[in-house]
Amino acid sequence: MLTELETLSQNIGRLIEISQRYNEARIALEEQLAQAHAECESTRAELEQIREERNALQAERDALSAKIDDAQVRLNAILEKLPRARGHNEPDNQLDLLAPEQQAQATHDANNDATRHGENA
Repeated sequence: MLTELETLSQNIGRLIEISQRYNEARIALEEQLAQAHAECESTRAELEQIREERNALQAERDALSAKIDDAQVRLNAILEKLPRARGHNEPDNQLDLLAPEQQAQATHDANNDATRHGENA
């Protein structure tokens, strides 16, 4: 009977050791789980911030795209108002950009300059 009590005592001692190791392992796992939850929440917050930044950048991109489109329309309107390019056979005359009165004045001034140059020669 004494042997049985000793065996029973040893078994109880082993059960206590196993129970302690189990509790220590459980506590360690609970700490790891708490850490994983904290990392998950941190990642979610960071993800939300990145999404907000992405949305802001998309809105800025869309606004800039709209401005570019508007500028393109205005540029095309300006280009349509400019005189067309001259062909190879047509003389390049910058006076065509001036109003008729200004053309006459510029032609008159050019003739006077040519006359003066001829007198000085």
